[in-house]
Amino acid sequence: MSKDSDLSKWDCPPHTKAKHQMLSRYLDGWFPILSRWNGRILFLDGFAGRGRYNDGSEGSPLIALRRLIQHRHFENMRDREFVFLFIEADADNAVNLQKEIDLLKAEYAPWPHNIKTHVQNDRFDKSAESIINTLREQKRNLAPTFAFVDPFGYSGLPMDLLTDLLAHPCTEVFVNFMVGHVQRFITRDGQERAMRSLFGMDVRDVLNGYSVDADRVEHLREVYVRQLREQVGFNFVQSFAMANSTGNIGYYLFHGTRHQLGVKLMKDAMWKVDPGAGCRFSDRLAGQDVLFTPEPDLRPLSEAILQHFAGTRSVPVSEIEWYAILETPYRETHVRPVLRPLEKHSAIKVNRPPGKRQFADGVTIDFP
Repeated sequence: MSKDSDLSKWDCPPHTKAKHQMLSRYLDGWFPILSRWNGRILFLDGFAGRGRYNDGSEGSPLIALRRLIQHRHFENMRDREFVFLFIEADADNAVNLQKEIDLLKAEYAPWPHNIKTHVQNDRFDKSAESIINTLREQKRNLAPTFAFVDPFGYSGLPMDLLTDLLAHPCTEVFVNFMVGHVQRFITRDGQERAMRSLFGMDVRDVLNGYSVDADRVEHLREVYVRQLREQVGFNFVQSFAMANSTGNIGYYLFHGTRHQLGVKLMKDAMWKVDPGAGCRFSDRLAGQDVLFTPEPDLRPLSEAILQHFAGTRSVPVSEIEWYAILETPYRETHVRPVLRPLEKHSAIKVNRPPGKRQFADGVTIDFP
């Protein structure tokens, strides 16, 4: 098997660029929000790579650092400490990554004193265990953390380890779940231990309820989401499918958070990548010219809102927007385009105080 530093592994296909676009947009919102309430913030990259792809594209470590130092509100965050921990198991990759970070620091010299970078040449699971043990010995909690966990395969990513590492309320995860590989190998002899580690349960429990005529990829997605919610303890988990050039789903990106605002920020990022549905990117369609930006089908949202709020009165528009964010695949920006035709066809009653127009703050809705 070739090493992770083999340059043949470091092409940058469209789905990788889309993944980095989501990461960038999310960090744009995450950095200022977390720094508003916390003095120390940690960005942890569990499979950090070599810093740059064959086509010159920057990897996640450089992307994260640039998003912070170029942030329009960075001057307001200079009294906060930002720690970037880049974990990379391949020694050659780790050396190259450090060189890329040094070049970035030279580009922005003098480097801000409140941005600390650490490249650690080790496996993610070993580094995470060390962090957990240190915190337990010192009886301390992990600082507010965004963990970006993006492995090549499905080994070295134990669910039990994520549970311990991300137990603090102010931690989040953005993890690559290589479902294409998992669905092919989950029943192969010799893979039981790796699958038990990945899911935090035995293979027979992972496949419980699955029938041979069902969609195995979707079943595995649902199981992984359930584990992130029930075992790791994330209140909210979103998934985004990455399809390869054949149109098959190669992997899912999962975002886990305990905070509503985190859901909103990640949905904004996901819908930017997929304007038509907010849940899928395909290499097969990447780079094709389109005449029109895809418009989402809002009929399911309209039906869901009518059903959820049926029989309730004086519902603030903001409550309906948060329902869309937290309980549906849609964003809050989709709510008002749904309410307008519902009002037009008398499917809802809109209560507008004097001086209020459209669906401004203070407007409420009565549902039949």
